[in-house]
Amino acid sequence: MPRQPFEIAGQSIAAGAVETVHLPVSTLPDHTPVNLSVQVHHGKRAGPALFVSAAVHGDEVIGVEIVRRLLRTPQLKSLRGTLLVVPVVNSFGFLNRSRYLPDRRDLNRCFPGHPSGSLGSRLAHIFLNEIVLRCDVGIDLHSAAIHRTNLPQIRVSPRDKTTRDMATAFGAPVILTSPLRDGSLRGEAAERGTPVLLYEAGEGLRFDEMAVRAGVAGILRVMRSLDMLPAKGIAKAKAAPYICERSTWLRAPAGGLLRTFRAEGETVEPGDLLATVSDPFGGFETDLLAPSPGILIGRAILPVVNEGDAVFHIATLSPKVAEATVEDLASQLETDPLFDEDEII
Repeated sequence: MPRQPFEIAGQSIAAGAVETVHLPVSTLPDHTPVNLSVQVHHGKRAGPALFVSAAVHGDEVIGVEIVRRLLRTPQLKSLRGTLLVVPVVNSFGFLNRSRYLPDRRDLNRCFPGHPSGSLGSRLAHIFLNEIVLRCDVGIDLHSAAIHRTNLPQIRVSPRDKTTRDMATAFGAPVILTSPLRDGSLRGEAAERGTPVLLYEAGEGLRFDEMAVRAGVAGILRVMRSLDMLPAKGIAKAKAAPYICERSTWLRAPAGGLLRTFRAEGETVEPGDLLATVSDPFGGFETDLLAPSPGILIGRAILPVVNEGDAVFHIATLSPKVAEATVEDLASQLETDPLFDEDEII
């Protein structure tokens, strides 16, 4: 018996077909329409429904590039189930190169939303009900904010076996258990029975080749683990990710010029020198030392800091295990071919 079509926004996508559907969201003051665009891949054979979304924060462009490469992978021709891909959720922020909506709201604090609420609330309502809740699971792609960068990492909900299994399949070097926040996509979807994996990597408004490759490869591995794709052409992760139950931000001990001596992905021991803050006259220097063993999963890249600014994000774990994981991932990504182009961006 042929598989039934996938219905969305009044459109019917036949089994084996690929269609891009535009969901009306709003109209700009100059009368330009704004849509939430989703590309639907409805496989010929039955299987799970998965959504992949990017740019919930408009300046997190790295997820948009991950999605672009994902959609060009030949493996999707063998898809089982249904894949819904939204390259840009927050079009308003994306066009303005801003994390936020025009009214300065954070879309990832607007869920579940409301059809007659604020702009963010209306967009959240459409995305949640038309895309997220139509799926069994989801992967939401993020990066650090501007002036910060993140090591490729997965955020999962505490005690959620589904996202933990997906995270292990993804193959990022670090899995960080992170509590659900009120108003977030991940939190609202979990309450409604749709587990969402959150991928963090790279920097706002910038591409990072390692982070992009890790994202594309990880999504394909998750789809393979869900039996949505065949194993052919999908490389397994060379090392198991390290699960971290807690992390902390180390903050600038003083304001001034920041010189960092360690990068994301490096492991540290207590007392290791991570950075120094100096005043512009060179009259004082204050060192920032590692408080405990761990791996640096995020850092500031702006060399000017105020006292109390977040400088290093450190996850507590066994340094030897973490170092091997990061080195194996980097080695694999350097040797893997690009999915759709020959040059390095």
